Amino acid sequence: MLDDLDYKILEELSRDCRVSFRKISEKLGVSVSTVISRVEVLEKNGIIKGYTVLIDPSKIGYSLTAVIHVRIRHGKLLEVQRSIASNPNVFAVYDVTGESDSIVIARFRDREELSKFIKNLLSNEYIERTITYLVLDTIKEEWRPTELLATSRKVERKLEESN
Repeated sequence: MLDDLDYKILEELSRDCRVSFRKISEKLGVSVSTVISRVEVLEKNGIIKGYTVLIDPSKIGYSLTAVIHVRIRHGKLLEVQRSIASNPNVFAVYDVTGESDSIVIARFRDREELSKFIKNLLSNEYIERTITYLVLDTIKEEWRPTELLATSRKVERKLEESN
């Protein structure tokens, strides 16, 4: 269970993962060693999975984004999903409910690269069919859960107050 300080540290790191522990400690009014030890626990518990930089894929040549629904024959779901996930063009594989078994989000340099990817998927004997959607415009694509962290922190506070 995270406390208020954990959430505040996560909020700061989600805004800028390069921010120094010293700056976080100054902003939150705690010692640097407290921030360091809290971050180490958050990492150890898998809450912080890593640190990264946000790159605009179109600036490095990946201007085509596809959302691909995949129907997989029963019994091979995880095996096929893991295989798809290993492709470097793929940045998300979701196990879903509904008419599809999986939704894949991937980026490509051009239609030819996408076509090869889809044909490769369909060559897998356990994939029954795919439906591919091309993204025309990206309205939002960012996972910085700052607002979610703030909401979670409020919920945690209410739970603590009610106990």
